[in-house]
Amino acid sequence: MYYIYHIKGKKIGVTSNLLNRVTKQQGYASDEYEVLLSSDDIDYISEMEIELQKSYGYKVDRQKYKNLIKSSKMRINVTEQTTTFACPKSKLKGQLLDNKGFKWETSHGEFELTDKTIQWIADNSMTSMYNDQRCYIYNKAFSVEFLDEAAFEENSNVYDLIRVWAKEKGIYDKGDSKTQYVKLMEEAGELAKALLKDDRPEIIDAIGDMVVVLTNLAKLENLLIEDCVVSAYDVIKNRKGKMIGGTFVKETL
Repeated sequence: MYYIYHIKGKKIGVTSNLLNRVTKQQGYASDEYEVLLSSDDIDYISEMEIELQKSYGYKVDRQKYKNLIKSSKMRINVTEQTTTFACPKSKLKGQLLDNKGFKWETSHGEFELTDKTIQWIADNSMTSMYNDQRCYIYNKAFSVEFLDEAAFEENSNVYDLIRVWAKEKGIYDKGDSKTQYVKLMEEAGELAKALLKDDRPEIIDAIGDMVVVLTNLAKLENLLIEDCVVSAYDVIKNRKGKMIGGTFVKETL
């Protein structure tokens, strides 16, 4: 079954899965949109979507829904944070070029494959740490490049902003993990000095600098600091032990 949905003041679209497309991907609760039509006839629903977009005064899709679905060879998975492509990074650009004009919805707006966005995606995609046959981009980073910079900064977490800053500064292109490790040791030294002096502003600055360096070190290793922290927490959360000399010592079996 296909549904034509209407987000008032925003858009009219088509989906076969309202929960995934409208609620999970775009962030609208069931009382924030209405279903205008439903049908299992994709030809009818595709024609009516265009007609309703015109009659409501919304932007009209360049491709009819049926053509978009039938022509697309792309398999993607969209979350709030990322868009993942079901192919290795080495084959991504070719698939993107084959699907120029393909559009998809994210919580940061509608994305479309054009010459400019294809090149950006190819340059900025990263291989999944869980499956080397998949690669992904950060939706927020895409949005700041092609949509609304202010919206990006408002909705991004600090790690996203650090990675965008680091990329702009050339750290990922010209730096490496070893130099970032050396930088981390330098910042650790600054933290030690601040602790000995009980200099709170310098303590805050040094801890922040270390987190920035660790974020970039993780990225250079094709990891996300968020994933590293979650992995570490999963290890320690059930750990038993006791405090000895001001340090938590884990219980040994």
